[in-house]
Amino acid sequence: MSSSEKDYFSSFNRRTFLSNSLLGLGSLALSSLVSDGFLKNALSKFDPELPHFAPKAKRVIYLFQSGAPSQLELFDYKPKLKEMFGEELPSSVRGDQRVTGMTSNQRSFPLALGNYEFKQYGQSGSWLSDLMPYHQQIVDDICFIKSMHTEAINHDPAITFIQTGSQQAGRPSIGSWMSYGLGSDNENLPTFCVLLSRGKEGDQPLYAKLWGNGFLPSEHQGVMFRSGKDPVLYLNNPSGMSQSDRRRMLDHLAELHDIKFQQTGNEAIKSRIAQYEMAYRMQTSVPETMDTSNEPDYIFDMYGDESRIPGTYSANCLLARKLIENGVRFVQLYHQGWDQHGNLPNDIKIMAKSTDQASAALLQDLKQRGLLEDTLVIWGGEFGRGCYSQGKLTPDNYGRDHHPRCFTIWMAGAGVKKGISYGETDEFGYNIRSKPVHVHDFQATMMHLLGIDHERFTFKFQGRRYRLTDVHGKVVKDVLA
Repeated sequence: MSSSEKDYFSSFNRRTFLSNSLLGLGSLALSSLVSDGFLKNALSKFDPELPHFAPKAKRVIYLFQSGAPSQLELFDYKPKLKEMFGEELPSSVRGDQRVTGMTSNQRSFPLALGNYEFKQYGQSGSWLSDLMPYHQQIVDDICFIKSMHTEAINHDPAITFIQTGSQQAGRPSIGSWMSYGLGSDNENLPTFCVLLSRGKEGDQPLYAKLWGNGFLPSEHQGVMFRSGKDPVLYLNNPSGMSQSDRRRMLDHLAELHDIKFQQTGNEAIKSRIAQYEMAYRMQTSVPETMDTSNEPDYIFDMYGDESRIPGTYSANCLLARKLIENGVRFVQLYHQGWDQHGNLPNDIKIMAKSTDQASAALLQDLKQRGLLEDTLVIWGGEFGRGCYSQGKLTPDNYGRDHHPRCFTIWMAGAGVKKGISYGETDEFGYNIRSKPVHVHDFQATMMHLLGIDHERFTFKFQGRRYRLTDVHGKVVKDVLA
């Protein structure tokens, strides 16, 4: 027996035999993969049972505010904090709850709230501070959830938790789960796209694990788009290679992958060739989609002056609308700068200004195009901020430590009740008073709007069936329209 024959038979194990025989993959899978029709079918639906029921939302735009915005200065109005400025948070309120190492050695916990003006707006009477003037125009389209809570108290595990359902790295991200389960509406663009921006320097870093595919097939990882000449790295052909040369190379590569797949039955081979084919098609589709030069002036005026500057939050909100218009299933924006342990009164003004107008414009833009009725928009961070000052308190300056006990996010669009505030915190904004919503509840609700039963949507890995919500989560039916 030749060495090549030995290699073949050693790789042809029981699992391979069953895969090739029972599932009928074999040579058909890879040899047909270069066919547009087969590829479209292969990538469009990976779970034949999905959606489990009629979805309200076809797509998601998640405006993630990295660093944890303080709900107390923006949405969750607590006049008691201003009335008792500088006084001690009652020990009965704080109890023996865990705090971070940054405030665990503080001898006092003085209450603090700056000189912000809160008013009720819209027919819903939703409370907003003067830091968010453009949100006044959209409050009747928004569902505020003021009773969110999480288990993690530090940034990295908290962001990982809300994005992947686990505090430990390695699980698939929300967007990857949605890509795997629901597939794409446009075979020329990724199903899951990621855009990054920064409101100010010196904030918590972001890692690719937050939009990674984990143990799901690799074509479902988020594709990060960058500002500048090359939105996706290594997408263009190298110098000296024409588009026809690239096509011939991919065809020959598919034939080689077909041979290897027949030998091993390795499913990762299919993922690899699918990524090559997607990259080939993206060479044309990405530049066209990322080009905003044809947008009318009134659109730029709506999103704000920074919408003309690539890489800003405003520009990314506009791109998010273009991406979902072109069939992208899940768009994730990450906006850094909200980690305000000190100098909060000044820094939160910077951050609110960088997000307020564009977030409101995105909802209005989607609404005027008839897209909001089947697009889910989410705004929020990884946890909240405590009601007491971290470090020295002065009339003009204070900071806030991490607070996983309660925080605010908002949702709008497909299948979500309009103009409501769900859940309530106590008079200090420290504990939840009614209708708590856990991170897994939020994830379950989002999937429900996409037509997915979170308890049935699983992926088997290393002998266990995993899901985004782990073994927890319940749909918050009271926020559903």
